[in-house]
Amino acid sequence: MGRESVLVNFVYCHPVGHAVEAVQYCLGYRRANPDRRIGVVLNSATAVDLAAWCDAIDEVYTVDIDVFGPPTAEALAHVPAEWDWVVDDPRGHQKWQHDIFPGLRRYYELAAEHFRTTGGHTQIGAPRPSYRSHNSLRLNLPDPARDWAAELLPQHAAPTIAILPGGSAERWRYPSLSSWQRILGAVVERWPEVRVCLTGKLTDDGRTSTGFTRAEFDALAETVPNAAWALDVPLDRQLAAMQRCDLLLSPHTGFAFAALAVGTPWLSLAGNDWAEYYFNPGVPFYSVLPDPDRFPCYVLLGNTPDPVDDEGPRSPSMSSARIEADLTELLAGVAWLLSGEADFDTAMRDHARRLHTLFAGRTDLMFSVDSLLTSYL
Repeated sequence: MGRESVLVNFVYCHPVGHAVEAVQYCLGYRRANPDRRIGVVLNSATAVDLAAWCDAIDEVYTVDIDVFGPPTAEALAHVPAEWDWVVDDPRGHQKWQHDIFPGLRRYYELAAEHFRTTGGHTQIGAPRPSYRSHNSLRLNLPDPARDWAAELLPQHAAPTIAILPGGSAERWRYPSLSSWQRILGAVVERWPEVRVCLTGKLTDDGRTSTGFTRAEFDALAETVPNAAWALDVPLDRQLAAMQRCDLLLSPHTGFAFAALAVGTPWLSLAGNDWAEYYFNPGVPFYSVLPDPDRFPCYVLLGNTPDPVDDEGPRSPSMSSARIEADLTELLAGVAWLLSGEADFDTAMRDHARRLHTLFAGRTDLMFSVDSLLTSYL
């Protein structure tokens, strides 16, 4: 008899963070039974390389899918149909997701027709197949990328802070250039010898882009005494550079999930649609939570707050007024993560307490991968 096989059918929208989620779940199925054969199916437009850098995964498959339009009937033809278990991303079965992403509904209908299982075709979170939660994920980056990063960021006596000024959403959903200059100016005032590693992707490669212009990145570099560039380089090099940084400072972005997966602490300038929901055991973090009464946010898909006027339209939770209101806390978060005393359990307990207060005790709003967040309440 061959070893038990589990296919994690995790096809969803393409942002990088969803690929990290998939890899984390694969690790949980592996840890529950180390002898298993583990496969994963991902949206071909996401960061599929992440799965190749995880030892818990034996086979990686991709499908071409537009979540806004139906996939072709042959979308899964190249993926082996026979498994002991197939476990789906639960979002593929949620009606409200279908209403927004009709292509997702059709994909999971095709998956139900395509796969043949001896154990069952179920969803992540079901009692079977067995699963072990709360595992620390560490991606194994290629040696050439790590060598490149070592040349880019040699040993430095002062802190090295990575800056990702925005994610792949519209530019107005992230802080203005002036706000970022204000943040970096305050950081330099506190740590005069700080080295800043600027990262992001100017070129849209069909998977992701940062949305900031080269001129804006140049202006940010002029704000600091020592800038290094991990901009428009392959993902393995970006993450290898992150691995050599003391922390990543960014708004909510899936790339930060990947940074956590290489062991880099994350200082999140939180806001917009989602509170942070991915936490990697063993890697500390700090989330600077906005005041949603003053700066509306966390209203989920389809309810985006009206932008404010801040050097053009700006998401309220990313506005200069919000930055100024929380700058002291942001610097305190940086100081804690740089102190050498930051630890994951303290970070989780503190974050769970603050988020529980922000959501007025509504734990149903406190979603996290592996339900890790509510376990700390």
